[in-house]
Amino acid sequence: MNTLSYKTVSANKKTVTKEWVLIDAENQVLGRLASVAAILLRGKHKTNFTPHVDCGDNVIIINADKIRLTGKKWDAKEYIRHSGYPGGQRSLTAKELMAKNPIAMVEKAVKGMLPKNRLGAEMFRNLNVTEGTEHKHEAQKPKKININDIR
Repeated sequence: MNTLSYKTVSANKKTVTKEWVLIDAENQVLGRLASVAAILLRGKHKTNFTPHVDCGDNVIIINADKIRLTGKKWDAKEYIRHSGYPGGQRSLTAKELMAKNPIAMVEKAVKGMLPKNRLGAEMFRNLNVTEGTEHKHEAQKPKKININDIR
């Protein structure tokens, strides 16, 4: 019996196959969209997933300005930042952030679901979010994914 066939194969930067994936955020709930995008960026949907390697896909999210929030989150959810100075805490509600920069809302949600280390920062660079339906990655021929079909 060949025991070499039982060895676990770990992916590395050379053996990983990255695809381009397109997600339409129109009428999608922010948290559910972000969790699917984080799974795709991390590569957990692939059979050769390796935790210490960036084996995820490149994700393009279009229509970021048309996402939904459930309940009273438009007024109750706050995005807090700090300038670093005493008394420098600032906050925006979800409604204010959506009016100011809808791309930031989606990016913050996805970034919060990625690892908090250098690998997570590298994975986050594979995310591209746009407001409208046009994006600059048509040449990569991204595969459109319906996130309602993913379980």
